[in-house]
Amino acid sequence: MPEAAKPDSTACPCGNAAYARCCGPLHDGAPAATAEKLMRSRYSAYVLRREDYLLASWHASTRPASLDLAAQQPAPSWLGLEVKRQEEHGDEAVVEFVARLRYGGGRAQRLHETSRFLREQGRWYYLDGTHSD
Repeated sequence: MPEAAKPDSTACPCGNAAYARCCGPLHDGAPAATAEKLMRSRYSAYVLRREDYLLASWHASTRPASLDLAAQQPAPSWLGLEVKRQEEHGDEAVVEFVARLRYGGGRAQRLHETSRFLREQGRWYYLDGTHSD
């Protein structure tokens, strides 16, 4: 019987490194060093259905009461993430990315978003985003 993959070697959904050295520590409460790292960890949280993390990393001024990811039917299959650009200006940042996903057996779709982030008391938070075609 093959040995189970060790958590250290499990690929991170964001595609950047092993989960235990990438988004895992952020999901466990470590602060993201940059807005891009927060955005990557949020993508991974969508893949892993970590609604708790998504809400905790959302700025209080724009945070919804809930996301109810479990109600999404069919649940999306996340296919990959590409960061197009990221800009930090003091305690504000912008990250543009393209996430690929598929619902059920349908065609793959692209989610192209430019997200805004704020840093408060040393922690980055997702503020909002605008979608592009």
